[in-house]
Amino acid sequence: MSESNSAERGNRDEEQVPGAKVIAQALKTQGVKYMFGVVGIPVTEIAFAAQELGIRYVGMRNEQAACYAASAVGYLTDRPGVCLVTSGPGLINALTGMANANMNCWPLLVIGGSCERSQETMGAFQELPQAVRSSIYGRPGACYVDMPADIVDLKVNVSSIKYVECCMPPPVSMADGSAVCMAASVLRNAKQPLIIIGKGAAYARAEEAVWKLVEQCKLPFLPTPMGKGVIPDNHPNCVGAARSRALQFADVIVLFGARLNWILHFGLPPRFRPDVKFIQVDICAEELGNNVRPAVTLLGDINAVTKQELASKNSLPMNYFTVFYHVQEQLPKDCFVVSEGANTMDIGRTVLQNYLPRHRLDAGTFGTMGVGLGFAIAAAVVAKDRNPGQRVICVEGDSAFGFSGLEVETICRYNLPIVLLVVNNNGIYQGFNADTWKEMLKFGDATFVAPPLSLLPNAHYEQVMTAFGGNGYFVQTPEELQKCLSQSLADTTKPSLINIMIEPQATRKPQEFHWLTRSNI
Repeated sequence: MSESNSAERGNRDEEQVPGAKVIAQALKTQGVKYMFGVVGIPVTEIAFAAQELGIRYVGMRNEQAACYAASAVGYLTDRPGVCLVTSGPGLINALTGMANANMNCWPLLVIGGSCERSQETMGAFQELPQAVRSSIYGRPGACYVDMPADIVDLKVNVSSIKYVECCMPPPVSMADGSAVCMAASVLRNAKQPLIIIGKGAAYARAEEAVWKLVEQCKLPFLPTPMGKGVIPDNHPNCVGAARSRALQFADVIVLFGARLNWILHFGLPPRFRPDVKFIQVDICAEELGNNVRPAVTLLGDINAVTKQELASKNSLPMNYFTVFYHVQEQLPKDCFVVSEGANTMDIGRTVLQNYLPRHRLDAGTFGTMGVGLGFAIAAAVVAKDRNPGQRVICVEGDSAFGFSGLEVETICRYNLPIVLLVVNNNGIYQGFNADTWKEMLKFGDATFVAPPLSLLPNAHYEQVMTAFGGNGYFVQTPEELQKCLSQSLADTTKPSLINIMIEPQATRKPQEFHWLTRSNI
């Protein structure tokens, strides 16, 4: 480097800039484009510096209105608007706007000036990127940064300034897969469903996904005041003109970024059915379950969760979660639950609930397959002595059932009214549908071409039960499962076996702990 260039660079490094310009540059680096405020000492210099760097400044007549304007920009652009205020009364005037932004979940950055105080470092400048991040990550809202006067007027060397790069957009969080499957199942079985679109869906830019869900599932929808326009009001599925009737008669309601507050009558009768099921979709965990206990909660980005719902809406054949959701709905609270199988037992543990001690039996510490029917027989004999009428529900994977399936004869011989559920995916862990199996056998003998995990597709295990005089059912849809399980629980004179066909490739979600599933399958 030449001596003249070196000297020029040294001069630039020694050049001093005011703190106000550093603040304005930090805001611009974070993607701030709009600033509203009522200037005064010491924040006036920040407004000038912002304009100099290309940030639009709009001078207002009252801090409250300035705060409202800045928060609305945050909602419209998904980057926080800035409200610039002085200390004392100026900040107090802005508090209503900050509260309004928090309640609406709109990102807002309020910068206030205060009296001087000793500053030994540049730490105050570094608060701006964190403030922007806090205002837009998770549930958006207001964030306040206090800028003492001596920070605004401070002169610093250019070389000492390190701007933090613009923070990334908020991470997109998705709902738990099992909850999505449950929600899809509840919605699929609704007789009078209703979608309520809140401003949270608008902020999440979820219009395309919500529109697809409404169109593909033929769902009626009702927008909240600021959810209007996510789907046009003139859409044929909009029930805004019959709002009261839609709320009163819906049996399943999906809340997309809408809160059960005064606008929606807190979700309570008489405006809603007493037995209505709410599916709540929200980015904020604290909002889930407010006022009314939802049937399903989906915590995550509304746009992403809606796409998850779209992906699972046609979950037929059923999957494990769909099956267990409907089973759980009808299980007596005092029943014995016996379970075995790989995915069947593991997923069943998370969904099928127990309310009493010593009422759950499964493969246990030794991980033994084949214990199910023996355990179920023992539970039924004990229940018959101690509490006649108490039910025993035995949930088996199709592979696990094969270990001791002929004990069905024992169950029938002693007329033990056990309800056997065989969750059948045509294989061990995973199987194949009938068409794939048929095509596979064209390539050679099954001993060479059939994967070791596969079992014969669509095996009618229910016929083992009917062969010995019990009730057998073959089901493929949630409606058939609900009906047959209801009949089986109502009949205390005979055992029943419900053969439940599910998606052959259905499985549990990947495990994060390798020692739980060491296999590469």
